[in-house]
Amino acid sequence: IAALSGAATQFVWGVLLILLYHAFYEADPDAFPMRLSDLVSYIWLQQAFFALYQVWSWENELFELIQTGNVAYELCRPYRLYDAWFFRIIATRMANAVLRCFPILLLAPFLPDGYRLSPPENWMQLACFLLSLFLALLVVAAFQMVIHSLTFYLLNAQGLKVISQTISSFLCGDVIPLPFFPESAQTFLAWLPFASMGNAPFRIYSGDIAGAALPETLFRQLFWILLLMLVGRFLMRQGLKKTLI
Repeated sequence: IAALSGAATQFVWGVLLILLYHAFYEADPDAFPMRLSDLVSYIWLQQAFFALYQVWSWENELFELIQTGNVAYELCRPYRLYDAWFFRIIATRMANAVLRCFPILLLAPFLPDGYRLSPPENWMQLACFLLSLFLALLVVAAFQMVIHSLTFYLLNAQGLKVISQTISSFLCGDVIPLPFFPESAQTFLAWLPFASMGNAPFRIYSGDIAGAALPETLFRQLFWILLLMLVGRFLMRQGLKKTLI
């Protein structure tokens, strides 16, 4: 029931966003950097895979384990703490996304013209989208692990969570798609880790990222996965050395 209600919420929210952009495009269709059909597909994918890339969907139990000291039980278990938590975040997000995405993906392609989810132009574009979607999930999980690791140094992570989720939601294209930002900021935004989250796979699917920009986008996603994982592992290792329970 929770999954269905969540999917219904995302579906209605997607319709509202599309209606909003239709109003802007009808006023001046040539003033925008994306075709309306591409933007509509971007919005539907954003809503369908909402659970995969939203940073603010935290594993709150992990914060509680650190703040209450119950992380001691985790440290007694025969596994690496970083790896266990990293894959836990991935598993939770994939489970939520699978439950939510199918109603939207099944309904959106059959909506009226101008409101429907368009298919990709070819199989290669679809394959690159799926690869980028998986890489985006790893970027989000690695970024969240940095926040979880920083909790070892804080008495309360609430402020850190609010700041990180606010910045990430804005700079990953959740509020406004990144192509709608000023051109002077495009290069800078593209190299931030947030652009490698929801922004990259959805723009690949719609064809907004293609040609030489496609391998460059995938490379940036791999770069941020490796860097964020290294930072997260280092912070957790140093934090555990000084942890008193």
